[in-house]
Amino acid sequence: SVSRAIKPFAEPGRPPDWFSQKHCASQYSELLETTETPKRKRGEKGEVVETVEDVIVRKLTAERVEELKKIIKETQEKYRQLKKDAELIQAGHMDNRLEELCNEIMMWVTSLF
Repeated sequence: SVSRAIKPFAEPGRPPDWFSQKHCASQYSELLETTETPKRKRGEKGEVVETVEDVIVRKLTAERVEELKKIIKETQEKYRQLKKDAELIQAGHMDNRLEELCNEIMMWVTSLF
């Protein structure tokens, strides 16, 4: 059921069986094997103890945050370049490269979707 639920959020280029139950189970098993089990602490009753699942969620969340930061940085750099190009076009300094720039922009826009 999890594999069906997350399929709409797939990254482009994933193989068709990426979200199969078998593949999801093997990925989860691999995560469990490569994650260190948190040490249990002796303490007061009712103390919340971090589980392996908590460690996995924290690790994957941190990785995703870094991925998103990288994507944001790349997008901001591309935006600055496009803005600079737009200013040069408006000033008439890029008339000889208009078709090439238009093609680059269209390729970038289609890659976003």
